[in-house]
Amino acid sequence: MHASKQLYARLSELLGLTDHLVLLNVIVGKIATNLKCYAECEDVIDHTLSLFQELASGYMTGKLLLKLESTKFIIANHSRENFPFLEEYRCVRSRTNFYYILGCLVFMEDGPVKFRSFMEPLLQVAVNLEASADAAFRTDVVKYAFTGLMRDLRGIAMATNSRRTYGLLFDWLYPSRMPLLLRAISLLTDEPEVTTPLLKFMSEFVLNKAQRLTFDSSSPNGILLFREISKLIVAYGSRILLLPNGTNIYRSKYKGIWISLTVLSRALCGNYVNFGVFELYGDRALADALDISLKMTLSIPLSDILTFKKLSKAYYGYMEVLFNNHITINSVLNLDTSTFVHIVTSLESGLKGLDTGISTQCASAIDSLAAFYFNNITAGDNPPSPAALNLARHIGELPSLFPQILKSLFEIIIFEDAGNQWSLSRPILSLIMISEQRCLVI
Repeated sequence: MHASKQLYARLSELLGLTDHLVLLNVIVGKIATNLKCYAECEDVIDHTLSLFQELASGYMTGKLLLKLESTKFIIANHSRENFPFLEEYRCVRSRTNFYYILGCLVFMEDGPVKFRSFMEPLLQVAVNLEASADAAFRTDVVKYAFTGLMRDLRGIAMATNSRRTYGLLFDWLYPSRMPLLLRAISLLTDEPEVTTPLLKFMSEFVLNKAQRLTFDSSSPNGILLFREISKLIVAYGSRILLLPNGTNIYRSKYKGIWISLTVLSRALCGNYVNFGVFELYGDRALADALDISLKMTLSIPLSDILTFKKLSKAYYGYMEVLFNNHITINSVLNLDTSTFVHIVTSLESGLKGLDTGISTQCASAIDSLAAFYFNNITAGDNPPSPAALNLARHIGELPSLFPQILKSLFEIIIFEDAGNQWSLSRPILSLIMISEQRCLVI
């Protein structure tokens, strides 16, 4: 405490800064000045935002920031007129971080009124975009405005860490703003600089981190959200599959596909949708989303899936979710045998990879598939379901499929120093149980 008094006494003598609030106001004022005046200097913007984020990340410092006039100015005037770096293409990635920081500060205060006031500039951008003709979406001005809006919204979505704060953003976005997203992804599927920010925003928006996507028991919002996700994925997937492969296929196709798979994976395992409702009421949202996602994955050669790291993580993460949670209703088992075998073989290839995260996901998917076979075919007392009959047909046409995977698992566990041996050992019991006669002969 004595040292602190000496510090502020000296600061008072030299700069007239008498306490911590005055000092903090000067720092935030300098942050605002940098963001205003150094729009063309990416390094200055990045370092300035890093300092701002460090100040805003603490609970007490965040509360102190909200008391400052300089902070209030930034929150109330965050348009591109006041902060020109928002218009600079070279600083486009900084927009997400900027709005993440502002979102953290805004959400520290209670009340939807302040949130709506904060969102007013973004609302005006959205309204202008909605009023634009379809042909105008091809212009650079409209494309930049839309991608900027998606990056800004992604930053705000990242800042929502509770049911209350997520609800504010959800109510702002749904249902009024969702048609704009669907329109953009339908018109500009061949423009990855537009679709990538849109899909990344949705990937963040559907992520149920910290159980923020918790709706009332009588609320249909989880189902409504998934229906919008399905529309976006189907619109994107059905169009991207028709486009020719460009010179940079990862940028033009694969990147959008793996982000789409991530969006769907997060929605499928978010635990905020009762998926049985769709089949019960004849809603095609789930079936269409699963169908187009499988078509997208099957359009990519396995060699490319294994080559691109982000693509393989998204692919195998999606397969784990499908086999673990949706094996009875997804269309994997309804595929022809050669396609089904291709997918299962890709899981075996993932087991043999060097990435322990991917091999763990593959082991989990195989365990679920083998357990489903045992429970419904090997030891099933009730008449088998259509999905079980399809699986039995596939295995009947290629009876060596499961034994080959079991052999690969034993080879990995016995001869390799895998860091996830426990995870790799989990499907072994299921595979032995469905190949009992073969194992007894051995």
